[in-house]
Amino acid sequence: QVQLVESGGGWVQPGGSLRLSCAASRSISSINTMGWYRQAPGKQRELVASIASGGSTAYADSVKGRFTISKDSAKNTVYLQMNSLKPEDTAVYYCKAVKYNVAYWGQGTQVTVSS
Repeated sequence: QVQLVESGGGWVQPGGSLRLSCAASRSISSINTMGWYRQAPGKQRELVASIASGGSTAYADSVKGRFTISKDSAKNTVYLQMNSLKPEDTAVYYCKAVKYNVAYWGQGTQVTVSS
C-alpha cells in the first residue's frame, strides 16, 4: 500500500505560479513511476507530467515549458512546479504512484486560475 497526500493547490491569477507537493507514505525509490494528473469539470482525467524511478520525465504538450516535475527521495515527495498558469489549467490535480503494476491515487488538490 502507498498512501499519497497532495498539497499546495489554491487560487492564482493568470500568469502566476503554484507548487504542488505529493507526500508518499513509503520510500518513493521503490515506486516505478509517479505522476500528476488533472481533471477539469466535465472532462476526463489527463496526464500532466510523470517521473520514473530513474528520473526520466514526460509532459503533456499543453504544459511543456511551463510545468516541471521533480522529486526528493529523502522526503518521499514529488513536486509539480507550475508557472505561467492559464485559466485552462484549472482542475483538480491528483498524484499517482505505480508500484508493481498497482496504481495508487491521492485525494486531489484544487487549482483555480482566474482573474
